[in-house]
Amino acid sequence: MSAVLEAREPGARYLETLEPVLVQQFDLLATAPGGVARLRELILTLAVQGKLVPQAPSDEPASTLLERIQREKSRLITAARIKREKPQPTADQRDSGFAIPRGWEWATAGDCCTVITDGDHQPPPKTDSGVPFLVIGDVRTGSVGISGATRLVSKEYFDKLDWSKKPLSGDVLYTTVGSFGIPVPVLQSQDFCFQRHIALFRPGILQLQKFLALALRSQFVFTQAERGATGIAQKTVPLSVLRGLQLPIPPLAEQARIVTRVDELMRLCDALEANGRLEAAQHTQLLSTLLGALTDSASPEELAANWQRIADHFDLLLDSPEAVDALEQTILQLAVRGVLVSQDPSEEPATALMQRVCLARENIELPGRAKRGSSSASQAMIDETFALPVGWMWSTLPELCAITGGSTPSKAVANNWIGDIPWVSPKDMKVPVIEDAQDHVSLAALAGSLSLIASGSLLMVVRGMILAHSFPVAVTRVPVTINQDMKALTPFEPRLLPFLMLLCEGMKTEVLALVDRSTHGTCKLESPKIFGLQVPLPPLAEQARILARVSELRRLCAGLRQRLAASQATQSLLAEALVAEVA
Repeated sequence: MSAVLEAREPGARYLETLEPVLVQQFDLLATAPGGVARLRELILTLAVQGKLVPQAPSDEPASTLLERIQREKSRLITAARIKREKPQPTADQRDSGFAIPRGWEWATAGDCCTVITDGDHQPPPKTDSGVPFLVIGDVRTGSVGISGATRLVSKEYFDKLDWSKKPLSGDVLYTTVGSFGIPVPVLQSQDFCFQRHIALFRPGILQLQKFLALALRSQFVFTQAERGATGIAQKTVPLSVLRGLQLPIPPLAEQARIVTRVDELMRLCDALEANGRLEAAQHTQLLSTLLGALTDSASPEELAANWQRIADHFDLLLDSPEAVDALEQTILQLAVRGVLVSQDPSEEPATALMQRVCLARENIELPGRAKRGSSSASQAMIDETFALPVGWMWSTLPELCAITGGSTPSKAVANNWIGDIPWVSPKDMKVPVIEDAQDHVSLAALAGSLSLIASGSLLMVVRGMILAHSFPVAVTRVPVTINQDMKALTPFEPRLLPFLMLLCEGMKTEVLALVDRSTHGTCKLESPKIFGLQVPLPPLAEQARILARVSELRRLCAGLRQRLAASQATQSLLAEALVAEVA
């Protein structure tokens, strides 16, 4: 790193020192969060600043190249192929933040191109055959997707288009709306046209295409386009902004060397990404296998042996927040399967606990819309996916809890919404404990379809797109109401609440498998499915030991996440420092 700092003066010594340091530190940059993307950005930055390859005094200067382009533009004006342009602002390097090497020139995109235009502003009539008509989706990958074009126009329509709107080999397309800033070189001659959300740059000489496309990909040019973009919901880069883009132009011979070197370094980035994906796949498979061995443990003793395999390789296996999340979910699964702690035969079995629950269920006074479950509900649906430990039993949530649905009070009755009773909806379910909500209702709302949910209830989301990947549950510490996308479970035995919360978290995979996904994109958990699901119930004393052990292991996971965050922050700072020094 010091060698780079010492070599910060013009000339070959700086250039000789620069790139080896960059390449030597590829691993550091690539493994930092977002590292490969930043590597690509850095390579392009070095390229347009003239720091990627050495200059050759014998190269014809860029000023000569620009003169040739001006002669070509004059020829086309004389031939009536293009119109004489309005005077454009001259390129100014003062806002660039860097100085260009000797032999380079500052120019605008308008100086370098004979044409900068966009597609036809009138939507052309569609046909079943004819000439491909490209939209942004056909070029978003950075290449011209003629074969996959979904729209066609007639040959007659294409023939009537101006010469400037018929792409030629050597042109560069450029997206200007929404996902703007994607340059797309046209590499072969084939008839096609394009929509107005795509611009076309036609370089003054064919050999300029590759460097122009490279420069348009750089952050330096993208920032200019972004600064000039108009609109709010969907940004659009006007043609006037594109014509005025400031470009550092190297001699033509150096352009070829730059493009070759960029291609080499981008292939190295591709390899880093490919290796990263391969390593990630191997890592995922290994972690999945080891975590699977944990969940297959038949006893606490077997679990202890399988756990040691992971504990011996924490740094290797748990190297990402996602890996720690997978470990924590495995811990929850182990907890509800009864292999996280040992059983004590002297403890009161779950059947005795269930007898007290049944007695409470028959005698409790239920609020409003709450429903009382039946002890026979589980008899026909037992699906023993794992063997229960001694003293445990199968049950269902309606056997253990009163179930209450939610609703939305009438918007027409203003008094419904003037109060301080929390009205919980899925947007509030981002925390494990509910003490308030974003919306509130009044006592008047309870006279309608709403029920007051008692403190010490379990809330769950049963409808919404969040069920596509998560199953939010939370304990309420205050009386609340809920909306129609929620259910509330009030245990008949209050001491069951902490384990029921753990149960819902630990059975997330099983619950998500029950989610119905309609063709309209709605996700929901139908009551017969979720409330017919078999749940394992341990003795009350063992529940306390399980909860204590889970709490201990969750603290371990929290510590791992903190270490990862600190490590990634340090790695990012090192990568940023290297980028800053090299750039």
